[in-house]
Amino acid sequence: MRDHFAMFAAYNQWANVRLYDAAVDLGEDDLWRDSGVFFSSLGGTLNHLLVADRIWLARFTGADQPVLALSDILHRDLAALREARVIEDARIRDWIDGLEEPALAGDFTYVTVTDRKTIRQRLAPALAHFFNHQTHHRGQAHAVLTRLGRAAPPLDLIYFQRTEEGRRFG
Repeated sequence: MRDHFAMFAAYNQWANVRLYDAAVDLGEDDLWRDSGVFFSSLGGTLNHLLVADRIWLARFTGADQPVLALSDILHRDLAALREARVIEDARIRDWIDGLEEPALAGDFTYVTVTDRKTIRQRLAPALAHFFNHQTHHRGQAHAVLTRLGRAAPPLDLIYFQRTEEGRRFG
């Protein structure tokens, strides 16, 4: 099962690179234009993904959880946001690569951001949520790019699985 999550960590990194490549030359107005998605704009959505990933990775690793709201804007500048995304994706892959198989069946405990409840949960289902959450919001970001008249790249998992790196997991 660890290899399954390693594939999703690699896919996550691949998809984020493609998404940021499609947005690289967007102006600030387009980046922050309210597009009717849950976090309003492409910039809001990309920031939310980074915030949520930092929160979850802290939970998974037992590190101090950052004091962040899910709608916090960490970076208004796309280049700075992309740089932070690249670093976070590397952190995710490194952590997944270091996981031992028995840990996936184990539990971990964390405190929720929204209502400060203590939750005890098995790691594997939480990781499934973690990667599904990223895919969900990348889909919204993809829709925003399309609305802005951009050629949004295909982000389907099957396309990643057909790459040289993706075939390593098959």
